[in-house]
Amino acid sequence: MIQFELLRDRGILIVSPEDPLEKSDFERLAREIDPFIESNGKLTGLMICAKAFPGWDSFEAFVSHLSFVKDHHRKIERIVVASDSEFLKIMPHIVKHFVSAEVRHFASDERTKALAWLEAGQ
Repeated sequence: MIQFELLRDRGILIVSPEDPLEKSDFERLAREIDPFIESNGKLTGLMICAKAFPGWDSFEAFVSHLSFVKDHHRKIERIVVASDSEFLKIMPHIVKHFVSAEVRHFASDERTKALAWLEAGQ
């Protein structure tokens, strides 16, 4: 399951995956952010806050995740991964080849700094 918060005044979505990701997580995210993107043209940023990557609860959830990324990555300027997980630390180096957003890693205790970096993209 993903917990999320849309900071509408800043155009920033903060997501915190806590359990294996489900297909319904991406449906909920889309229902929340698609109207915002339609009204504003984009998200300024996406912050992913995670202790570790929880994986997916099914192949269907994995496919939904890929579809969500495909449908939204051109509408997000910057992405931050705020985590101390070794796997998630290298994620920006991998995903930058597949998404148009600028992607950076910050330590989990640098969320304020990460948020400032996202906002600087406006």
